[in-house]
Amino acid sequence: MSHSITGSSVYNKIQGIIGTDAGDRGMKSLIVSGDLELAGKTLGTLKSPSHVVVLSGFPCCVNESPPTETDGPPGTFAIARAAAALGHDVTVITDDCNAAVFAAALNGLVVPENCRKITLETFPSVFSREDEERFAKFAKLCNLLISCERAGPGKDGKCYTMRGINMNERGLIAPLHRLVEETNCKMISIGDGGNELGMGKVIENIINNPKILNGDKIGCVVAADHLIAASVSNWGGYALSAAAALAHVGEINSDDKSDSIHKWINRCLPSEEDEIALLDRCVAAGCRDGVSGKMERTVDGMPLETSLACLRDIRKATLSAVLRNDKNQ
Repeated sequence: MSHSITGSSVYNKIQGIIGTDAGDRGMKSLIVSGDLELAGKTLGTLKSPSHVVVLSGFPCCVNESPPTETDGPPGTFAIARAAAALGHDVTVITDDCNAAVFAAALNGLVVPENCRKITLETFPSVFSREDEERFAKFAKLCNLLISCERAGPGKDGKCYTMRGINMNERGLIAPLHRLVEETNCKMISIGDGGNELGMGKVIENIINNPKILNGDKIGCVVAADHLIAASVSNWGGYALSAAAALAHVGEINSDDKSDSIHKWINRCLPSEEDEIALLDRCVAAGCRDGVSGKMERTVDGMPLETSLACLRDIRKATLSAVLRNDKNQ
C-alpha cells in the first residue's frame, strides 16, 4: 500500500509553525510561499554522495569574545546532521571568531549510523594566499550551498547587526558570501531578521517593513534561490531538515512510506536531549543570547523550551501527516 505524504499542505504546516513571528520583529513579511517545500526537495533529492557546504556565523555580540550568538549553531548542525544522514559530505564554514563555539557544537554531535562526514572550517576577515586556496577548494567541491543565520552584506557591502552595528569594522566577518558567486549550484538560505545572507530575495519587503529598523541599511542584498524565513533561524534549520526527510521519502520506491518517514525523520531531526546538550556546549564555550547578551540557555530572548516546543511541533506535524494518509487509504 502506498502513501502520498509529500503534498504542499505538510510543508505549509511546518512553515506555519516556524513563521509565527514569536519575537515580534516583523519576519512574516520575509516568508516566500512555497520556498520551504522547494528547499526541502532540493536537499532531500540531491544525488548522493554530494558535497554540501553550510555557512553560518552572526557575531552580533560585538563587545564579547567570542561574539557568537546562540541562534545559528543549533540550526546549522541540525542541517549538517540531516545532510550527512542523507548521504552527503558536509563542511560547515564560519568566521575565525566563531571557531570555539562551532567546534564545541560539533564536538559531541550525535549523528545516526552510516552518516557521511561533517567537518568544520573557519576563515579570517582578511584572507592570506593559503586562505584563498582553501576557499577556492570548497567553492569547487560544493554541490549545494546552504546558509543558516549567516551575516549577509547590505548595499554598501558591509554586514550589520539588527541594531545597525557594522561587524566588518570590528574585524569579525570573513567574506564567505563570495561562495554565492564562486560556486555553480543552488543556494538555500535561512534567516529571521532581513540582514542574513540570502535575504536579498525579499529586499523590498525588508526596506518597507516598519518593524525592521534601518532596513535599507542592514538588509542583505544577496538573494537565495530558496529562502526560509523563521521566527528564529534555528527553527528554520529544523524545518529544512524535516522537509528534506519528507522529500527524500517521496523519492524512495517503497510501499511502506509510513515506516520510511518515521525512519528518516529520526535520522534527520535531532532529539530534544541532543539539542539541550548542544546548546549547553555552546554556552560553555562562551556563546551568548543575541538579544539579552547573556551566556544562558536562551535563544533570541526566548527560553530554550520555546525552541524545543517548535522542534516537537515540527516532528509531530510531519508524522501526523503520515497518520492521516494511513487512515485515508
